[in-house]
Amino acid sequence: MSDYGMTDKEEIYSKVLRAGRRTYFFDVRATKAEDYYLTITESKKFTNDDGSFHYKKHKIYLYKEDFTEFREILAEMTDYIINEKGEEVISERHQKDYKREEFAEQEAKTTEDIKSTDSFTDISFDDI
Repeated sequence: MSDYGMTDKEEIYSKVLRAGRRTYFFDVRATKAEDYYLTITESKKFTNDDGSFHYKKHKIYLYKEDFTEFREILAEMTDYIINEKGEEVISERHQKDYKREEFAEQEAKTTEDIKSTDSFTDISFDDI
């Protein structure tokens, strides 16, 4: 096997971002022509019922000719989200007391229904 065959699979430069159950790997790799490209891998851990676990991975290959446009669109999209929703994280995972609006409304309605049925007639089984 050639020296290139050995380095073909190795990362040239790597960074890892751990984010809860997800881990993102940013790896610079070399093409056969010795040019560089970027792979971004999302790895998500799943736990089975028996306690064992497995990972699902998704990978994006990003080549130099797409860097500029990719960077511009990524910046536009992330700026849009921050401008529209702010930097505060709003999710079930990050806030223990978070309730989606539809569930909060349903819970309020259920609580109201329970309160309206608080007055009941006591029935004795002897009467039946």
